[in-house]
Amino acid sequence: MAQQQPASSKPETVEQFHWPDGKRAAVSLSFDDARTSQVDTGLALLAAHHMKVTFFLQANNIAKRLDGWKKAVAEGHEIGNHTVTHPCTGNYAFSRHNALEDYSLAMMAEQLDGANAEIERQLGVKPRTFAYPCGLKFVGRGLDARSYVPLVAERFVVGRGYLDESANDPAFTDLAQAMGTPFDNLTFDQMKGLVDDAVKEGRWIIFVGHEIGPRGFQVTDAAALGELCDYLNDPAHGIWVGTVAKVGDYVRQQQAHGGGSAAEVERGR
Repeated sequence: MAQQQPASSKPETVEQFHWPDGKRAAVSLSFDDARTSQVDTGLALLAAHHMKVTFFLQANNIAKRLDGWKKAVAEGHEIGNHTVTHPCTGNYAFSRHNALEDYSLAMMAEQLDGANAEIERQLGVKPRTFAYPCGLKFVGRGLDARSYVPLVAERFVVGRGYLDESANDPAFTDLAQAMGTPFDNLTFDQMKGLVDDAVKEGRWIIFVGHEIGPRGFQVTDAAALGELCDYLNDPAHGIWVGTVAKVGDYVRQQQAHGGGSAAEVERGR
């Protein structure tokens, strides 16, 4: 009997992913829930640093700052879908009466479609990206639990998670459940460290914040955010900054063409 050859210890070769214009990584900044500080504090800060971000709006919060969200659209920020009522697990007290454990796929479809319709009605844009409330992707319980990722995949270019522990590998990531990295309550140095790690591996990091103001729980520090914007905008660092939809469109196109160069993608190769 022929002796079986030992498995190779060499790592599998992975085709290099090409970011546009020779960039080394991609970063998207996103904020959830339609918090009022995103309008009251965030818009002026972002404008001062020439930064476009993705706001994932909870539809029933839009009216609190309707004029501000209209301004966000006019200034070129992306508006994404974050459901109508933000259902999460009932293990969070705030969601006990809006618990994913009590939802069906049909109910979740209503949340997605209802938020899209309300955002389009009030702001005149139809969301192309989605953020999972609490980063959770299920409905139901136990043997009856179901993933609602397919509902998101049918409707959106990107479905973004939350509290994830990695940036996205652009050649591999499932855009319907892309990883989201929290940057609330971080210093600039901590934010920069996460970006630098993504650059080393050529990845796409999608930051996730909530309030914008003095650093704290579910608050992205405004001063650190300004420093981060300056760092990302410095051409020397080789970072492509884009909204979740913009980067997601590029990643999807690249994946469809086997990770070729940007020029090859443009030629349809």
